[in-house]
Amino acid sequence: MGTKYEEDYLTYLKAQKNYSEKTIDSYRRDLASFNAFLQRRKKKQADVDLKLIRDYLSLELRRGVSKRSCQRRLSCFRGYYDYLQKHEEIESNPFRRIRSPKQDIKYPDRLFPAEVGQLLEENAKREDPLVLRDQAILTLILSSGLRASEVVALQLSQIDFSSHYIRVRGKGDKDRVTTINKEAEAAVKKYVLELRPALIGDVPYAQRPKEVFLNNKGKKLTVRGLEYILTSIETKTGLSLHLHPHELRHTYATELFDRGADLRLIQELLGHESINTTQIYTHLSQKDLQDEYAAYFPKRKKK
Repeated sequence: MGTKYEEDYLTYLKAQKNYSEKTIDSYRRDLASFNAFLQRRKKKQADVDLKLIRDYLSLELRRGVSKRSCQRRLSCFRGYYDYLQKHEEIESNPFRRIRSPKQDIKYPDRLFPAEVGQLLEENAKREDPLVLRDQAILTLILSSGLRASEVVALQLSQIDFSSHYIRVRGKGDKDRVTTINKEAEAAVKKYVLELRPALIGDVPYAQRPKEVFLNNKGKKLTVRGLEYILTSIETKTGLSLHLHPHELRHTYATELFDRGADLRLIQELLGHESINTTQIYTHLSQKDLQDEYAAYFPKRKKK
């Protein structure tokens, strides 16, 4: 059970910073983990110093917690202790004086053009009614690079079909504009006209969801629901591509880079706050080249 300040801090992140429920839950667990550590050491929040923080991080890394998770925890603690300092519960924030553990580079998965073509072709062959929705989702993410949270929150008013762009409300309530191609536009229109009304059914107009994509009960999709849809697409098509919203988003970004798009443009289209986040697609493309080279020129076996 969190303290009053912890719950106030989490409420602040949700209401003022527009953090997702998933992030809020992660931060709540992070704070509980650090509080348990402090209790075992018989320390209070005001007692936290650099040595105590390093001891905690070392313990977590030995327990198998990833460097990425430790980075997230430090980000959580840094913000929370800023909050405590602002409310004069502590004199200074010790987390402002410690560096995050250097994270190992993890390259995102992506689909290659042949796999994208096969996915869209096989999915279009399905005969169940939900194929229209699923095809619209696939083509939309592959042509726009939307995050999962942005897909489920998307409303028709955000799509400008005449100019082929989408106005997106992304992380931190930041607006941006991204692309949508004619194939995705056609798929979305077909779904909206032919299937979406059937999913809504006889729900009164005032109670109808404004979001474009709905589940089979006519309710707005959740991120978990979107992930389930992609898994079900693999089951229904017989493909094994480990489909995930992030994978489709990465496919969009890598395709842009492979076609010569400037990193700054890709950064704007994806809504990355830092160019360093976008930079990974240069490494990803280079890794793809290395993998293809290794396939055609395998190392000679040692005698």
